[in-house]
Amino acid sequence: MALKLKQRNVSSSASAPTVDTTAIVRGVIDDIRATGDKAVRSYSEKFDKWSPASFKLSQEDIQSIISTVPQQIIDDIKQVQENVRTFALAQRACIKDFEMEIRPGVHLGHKNVPINSIGAYIPGGRYPLLASAHMTILTAKCAGVPHVTACTPPIAGKIPANTIAAMYFAGADDIYVLGGVQAVASMAIGTETMKKVDFIAGPGNAFVAEAKRQLFGEEIGIDLPAGPTEILIVADEHADPFILATDLLSQAEHGPDSPAVLITNSKTVGEKTISEVDRLLKVLPTADIAGVSWDRLGEVILVEDLDAAYKLADEYAYEHVQILTQNPREALTKMSNYGALFLGEKTCVSYGDKCIGTNHVLPTRGAARYTGGLWVGKYLKTVTYQEVTSEQESGELGRLCGRSARAENFEGHARSGDARAHQYLGDKFDWI
Repeated sequence: MALKLKQRNVSSSASAPTVDTTAIVRGVIDDIRATGDKAVRSYSEKFDKWSPASFKLSQEDIQSIISTVPQQIIDDIKQVQENVRTFALAQRACIKDFEMEIRPGVHLGHKNVPINSIGAYIPGGRYPLLASAHMTILTAKCAGVPHVTACTPPIAGKIPANTIAAMYFAGADDIYVLGGVQAVASMAIGTETMKKVDFIAGPGNAFVAEAKRQLFGEEIGIDLPAGPTEILIVADEHADPFILATDLLSQAEHGPDSPAVLITNSKTVGEKTISEVDRLLKVLPTADIAGVSWDRLGEVILVEDLDAAYKLADEYAYEHVQILTQNPREALTKMSNYGALFLGEKTCVSYGDKCIGTNHVLPTRGAARYTGGLWVGKYLKTVTYQEVTSEQESGELGRLCGRSARAENFEGHARSGDARAHQYLGDKFDWI
């Protein structure tokens, strides 16, 4: 039985004015579909106060921008990208093509073919998420994607130099300073100056997420349905409340709608963690955001034992799950619903977000029940092929196809099989 030492308090927030995100996004997409670059520029001016001569950066522009980035930041970008590259290439190496001969002369196989072109959206806004460049662009390149178009918004009317550097070093082929729905729609639909892509990856605000949702299917593929960042920690009686509080707040600062949950078998640890969160919020520079998130969506839950903790954590199915117990690897066998696991006190979600090498684009809002996060495999199409070289086998398959197809009333399908049975085995049919 679970006991909540701290519950959600959603009613504590002031009611915000209702915004019809779906309708707004649909309107922007329809305008861009109708008038292309004209609409893109109009919406960029409206939403970002940004209307340069060209949204696309030239190589000269890029090099000039990168020259303003401190060398330490460039060195750090390259180190983080090397971590991401190493892990992504190892993932790619484990994905194999194969071919087999299931019967004499009947060959079946599959190939893993990279998507031809992808769009990467790198958010700006409250935080310039330059780490998303590593996760979306670099991972695509490791998968073998030939062309990556990357967009990031201006921040307060200025080009985010650090993000541009990350996009460039990650391998983006075209870089645009363009944000929001207008960026996503431009990549998905194509305009006079931007080539259409086949797939879009990357996080963003509610409008970006809605644009990806509306364009998914007919226009593009997408990485994941996006939602607010989530963190859940499973902790035992040996966990340090200071570390727990610090790590909970690390994700709560993403936005006022970011849940942060602690599940523990120790009442003492739970209560001390609540006190530590309250103390740390007094000195955290982003407390105006993290504090709202913690007040509204923070939870501390006391359970009987760790087995109950793992079971409850699986019900939450959060994207980030930290295991701060004496035997953290136990979670690898006890849990199945999570975007990524972070095992032990020496590991934290922020490592995954920023630098360790695994991908930080992860499933939210319960999607971890049916999918993992972004990885090289998301940029690959597993396609099949077939070849029959034996006349005898083709004829036998023709007989089987004819019977199977007629059982479903597909006479046209059946006759394709009949034709082979007739040609290679001499079978007689009224229609031939």
